[in-house]
Amino acid sequence: MSLRSWDGNLKIRLTGETLFNLFYWMYFPFLTIYFAEGLGNQTAGILMSIPPLIGVAGGMIGGYLADELGRRPVMIAGVLLQTVMFAFFAGSSSYVMNYLAFIGAGLGKALYRPASDAMVADLVPKQERRQVFATFITANNIGAVVGPAIGAVFFFRYRSELLWGCASIMLFYSILIYLKVRESMPYAKTSPGRGRLKISTIFISQWRGYGVIFRDRNFVLYIVAGVFSIITIMQLDLYLAIYVRNHVPSQPLWSWHDRTLMLGSTEILGWVLGLNGLLFVLGVLPVTKWLKGWKDRDVFVLSCILAGGGMFAVGLTTNIWFLFLLTIIFTFGELVRSPITSNFVSNYAPADIRAQYMAASDLQFTIGRFIAPVTVFLSAWLLPLGVFSVILICALISMVLYIKLYRNI
Repeated sequence: MSLRSWDGNLKIRLTGETLFNLFYWMYFPFLTIYFAEGLGNQTAGILMSIPPLIGVAGGMIGGYLADELGRRPVMIAGVLLQTVMFAFFAGSSSYVMNYLAFIGAGLGKALYRPASDAMVADLVPKQERRQVFATFITANNIGAVVGPAIGAVFFFRYRSELLWGCASIMLFYSILIYLKVRESMPYAKTSPGRGRLKISTIFISQWRGYGVIFRDRNFVLYIVAGVFSIITIMQLDLYLAIYVRNHVPSQPLWSWHDRTLMLGSTEILGWVLGLNGLLFVLGVLPVTKWLKGWKDRDVFVLSCILAGGGMFAVGLTTNIWFLFLLTIIFTFGELVRSPITSNFVSNYAPADIRAQYMAASDLQFTIGRFIAPVTVFLSAWLLPLGVFSVILICALISMVLYIKLYRNI
């Protein structure tokens, strides 16, 4: 499905979300440093553990509202909330108030996402969804690669101007959604109960709606399988970083006659992370197109094998070029998985509660990221190969659960 043939809604969203994600990655990586300077390291560490919980709650509320009121109004509300919070952050000098503004912006982003994902599923034919989701992922990751490099200069020198830029982009994007984006909800908005929610009953209705989802055993199995997969993938920023720092010696990247480029462990880690980011940006679209004929089940299984096997093999070597090769292998396992997570939910979920399923699916990322640091604790008692074995076991458990899931459905 070429970009020219995309629905106008999707073209507008791709442009807006690409710009916003670029700005987002200009400030987000530096917020922990910012709050640590003003509030102390321990307080900042505790405060930065709260946004993921806010994201889960906001996403589930956003998913429910998107199924009840429509995708468009929830997207506009989420973007406007972010606009107000960024403007507040830009104009305030209080660390406490700025943290509250950061929480508010995160809540707005969480409200927006389920409606946004559901709109893709509403407008794109089933057989083309992987490619479209992959395009959005690529656009988001361009910001993740380029943004921190720019933000390292602008955040500390021109923080207020940067945040005003974020607010301006979000305001422009909200106006664009209001004027140009049409509603995509696939069922009649005039059906009984739609569009007439009361605050007094919204949380009761939401609880009942998500109760139905979490009684769906196959979907719960999908989330659990995703948790073990996320635990494996997250090790790039966790135990693998520790392993490279503590166990990989300084060594030459290349030698030519009497000239040698030596890299220390920290520099090697930087190259590994950079290679991972570059592969993700450049590889998602072509790999998704290459695997277009594969079943989702087979892609999930391939992801588990490559991510788990590649990560385990890291524990067998300290050679820089083998590390680069293994980085390619486990990054491939990560990037083939990314588009099909949203694709699975969009195909599996009933159309009238699709956004709620999208929001509930995010629990696998939250829970996985919460559990993943356990490998760091285990490293105090286990040798590196033992820790990498635990990571491999998580990948294999995920693979078995995905196979069981598809046998059930």
